[in-house]
Amino acid sequence: MRQIILDTETTGLDPRQGHRIIEVAGVEVVNRRLTHRHFHHYINPDRDIDEGAQAVHGISREFLADKPRFGDIVDNFLDFIDGAELVIHNAPFDVGFLNSELELLGKSPVTDFCASVTDTLKMARDNYPGKRNSLDALCERLEIDNSHRNLHGALLDAELLAEVYLMMTRGQDGLAMVFEETAQSLAAGSDAARLGRLTRITASDADLLAHQKILEQIQKESGGKCVWLTQSAQQ
Repeated sequence: MRQIILDTETTGLDPRQGHRIIEVAGVEVVNRRLTHRHFHHYINPDRDIDEGAQAVHGISREFLADKPRFGDIVDNFLDFIDGAELVIHNAPFDVGFLNSELELLGKSPVTDFCASVTDTLKMARDNYPGKRNSLDALCERLEIDNSHRNLHGALLDAELLAEVYLMMTRGQDGLAMVFEETAQSLAAGSDAARLGRLTRITASDADLLAHQKILEQIQKESGGKCVWLTQSAQQ
């Protein structure tokens, strides 16, 4: 399972008002493990940045003057997210901006390139109803060190969100991963090696008698529809 934990910074709050993406970052997670592969770019928006937005992320138009435009990095970005699940905090915000940038370039929405989108803000609200669920609040609640986060930044926030997401979902995929790893381990060995690791346990007479009584009880309560007894009678 391949996931991209993604974040953006923007010139303002609403792409419908002409606001643009100025930073985009994603970190890769495969089978719930960080691969240390990431995508990160600052982007020249060709417009001013709202004072409120700049106060949040600290990125100035002067800093972005020599940076590539979104169209310059879009193909690499789409290649990076191709087929992955996107994990985003407050996903409608970032997806709205990504779709706006893609539309300006004559491209289809971001969901046409990724497998799905998961909103960790919605997930957090479901898990912690009535509590603050900002990225900082989640880091504090889950004991993730965010002391170096003085301002918002797409790459830093994506890295922190990856830790938050893995902590919030640490119990969901555990059993599936055990089965997957066991299957892979068995597949790697020969039939003889696998059989050599099996232990045969033979039922005692008392076990067989207890088993028969349970089957008879099932047969009685099911009106004669106990599958095990039916199959035994046919053999």
